Amino acid sequence: MKRLRKLLLWLIVAPIMLVLALQLYFFVQIWWWVDHNPDSTSFMSRQLSVLREKDPKAQLKHTWVPYNRISNHLKRAIIAAEDSNFSGHEGVDWQAMQKAYERNTKKGKVIAGGSTITQQLAKNLFLSGERSYLRKGQEVIITYMLEYMMDKERIFEIYLNVVEWGVGVFGAEAAAQHYYGVSAAALGPAQAARLAVMLPKPRFYDKNRNSTYLSRRTNLILRRMGAAELP
Repeated sequence: MKRLRKLLLWLIVAPIMLVLALQLYFFVQIWWWVDHNPDSTSFMSRQLSVLREKDPKAQLKHTWVPYNRISNHLKRAIIAAEDSNFSGHEGVDWQAMQKAYERNTKKGKVIAGGSTITQQLAKNLFLSGERSYLRKGQEVIITYMLEYMMDKERIFEIYLNVVEWGVGVFGAEAAAQHYYGVSAAALGPAQAARLAVMLPKPRFYDKNRNSTYLSRRTNLILRRMGAAELP
């Protein structure tokens, strides 16, 4: 009986310790990235593996550039398109998440996440692309770690440099070169708005650049960019 109690205790304690160890790993990694730039992310590694299934020599297009070498037009466009309250919230927009939950409940499956820029970064850095409430919970924990350890500008700088923008294309510099043949610093308002609109489905829009929705949404973001508040 005593052995059984020990076994049951171990079955309870071991998973808790593993979860805590994982959170500690996330926290230490984020602490390191306060002053050091990520060479890669979990999402980038997965996409490279997918590309190398077809071409073993495949490489990602990715060049890190500092925050001040990225067009303010692009920054404003992304905030307008993805997270209009980025500078004001503490990492999670609970109202947006509530709306996403209601949509998911209505559809009977997870189709929307209501993620902020910080949440998207948390997912890209560490997590898989699966849609589940368990993964969403971990995303929220990492999000608050990011907001605690970094200021908004640093969070946005990393996001701009690691977000996916096409098939094997990651970061603002690679995206600007891939689509327009210019540096991230040289992007104009219309170019920036179009890149921002591509973010939810970058691989799709990389292959479908003449999409009617893409053009219509780009014009809308162009009108909203002036009101976007930069960190």
